[in-house]
Amino acid sequence: MQHKTAGLSFIAMMLGLTFNTFSQNPVIRNMFSADPSARVFGNKVYLYPSRDILATEGKGRAGWFCMEDYHVFSSEDLTEWTDHGVVVTQNAIPWVRPESYSMWAPDCIERNGKYYFYYPTAPKDTITYGWGFRIGVAVADRPEGPFVAEAAPISGVRGIDPNVFIDKDGQAYLYWSAGNIYGAKLKANMLELDGPVDTLGVLPSKGLKEGPYMFERNGIYYLTYPHVENKIERLEYATASNPLGPFKFTGVIMDESPTGCWTNHHSIIAFNNQWYLFYHHNDYSPAFDKARSVRIDSLLFNEDGSIKKVIPTLRGVGVTAATKQIQIDRFTQHSDNGIGISFIDTSDYFKGWKTTFTSPGAWVQYNSVDFKKKGLKNIVVNAMSASGGRLQVHAESINGPLIAEIKINPSKNLEITKAPLLKFQQGIQHLFIVLKEGGSIAADWISFE
Repeated sequence: MQHKTAGLSFIAMMLGLTFNTFSQNPVIRNMFSADPSARVFGNKVYLYPSRDILATEGKGRAGWFCMEDYHVFSSEDLTEWTDHGVVVTQNAIPWVRPESYSMWAPDCIERNGKYYFYYPTAPKDTITYGWGFRIGVAVADRPEGPFVAEAAPISGVRGIDPNVFIDKDGQAYLYWSAGNIYGAKLKANMLELDGPVDTLGVLPSKGLKEGPYMFERNGIYYLTYPHVENKIERLEYATASNPLGPFKFTGVIMDESPTGCWTNHHSIIAFNNQWYLFYHHNDYSPAFDKARSVRIDSLLFNEDGSIKKVIPTLRGVGVTAATKQIQIDRFTQHSDNGIGISFIDTSDYFKGWKTTFTSPGAWVQYNSVDFKKKGLKNIVVNAMSASGGRLQVHAESINGPLIAEIKINPSKNLEITKAPLLKFQQGIQHLFIVLKEGGSIAADWISFE
């Protein structure tokens, strides 16, 4: 079977508004999000990203990163994400330079029932971008806040991209970057350094290194980080036998973006017996790579503990309920010919993408759809076609059981069309959407009811 695997291709909510967003990459689909720090607290994954906005006159630096606050999201299944709203904003913190708009990559950790949120930003005592940054802490009783910011940043630390790791013996460590990557022990109060600052090595000496993220697995300590080997960042890692090294460069987690997104920033967690890589890409801003969006893909290890390179996907992770809108443009794979993916509305990229079938036999595969609800009777398709045509939906392969056939009437705009299910079987199935006949059909999503 010939196919192409999934490749890489303003704020609409009020403060404090809680709503759901669904799986597929990117996972946050109504705003820009970047630098994802994912944490498992209880039976949920909490996501602490930074939030890109577009600079305007008097607000941020044109052509550069512009960030003024942080949201927190949570999920029980990595499929549906709840936005708990803004948790920290720059102008509520007295030591932050109010015109900086530099609330960069954060992290969060739990200790003794308290949640400590670490964030880098520009203080009032500096007017430069970069290593003059300080790292602040905000504390909450719940992972979604409300967080109360400490009155001053952490003493003795200048840099960006804080990451906190608590080892099995209870010792906490703070990592950050400022040209190199640094690490130091934290006191039990999680607010002060407890000892000297170490420059972590041996890491590549050429090119920018930033965004450290530490985790431990089977006695191996993994220091992971973005690194500019050439012109843009790729994700790499080094390993050691203790949290402060010495580290040995071990390999690449994810290659550079083929579309040229300059940054990547990540976190790695284990959840429900599976490891995941959270990272970002400029999906909703193809012409400006300072407006990013969070993605998730599975991460696997070799027997010796080395990390298998992660190939980015559009499908992402998790199971999609058949009753949700299944965005087939976030495909698992598709036929070599006759398929195109494009934005629905280039004046508002957050409206997402559509899949255009241009020749009979062209197909898209979308994996892991859960038909657990009994009594589903119809398929619903949001599609358009200048001349009309027919789509078929098969299970498990392009020649597998025919679930439904949908006649798309001629139309100039996306319209809802329904058709009865021809076959229904409960369980998780891979779907194949195939153009049976017609000159061209553009489909936004399908669903079942």
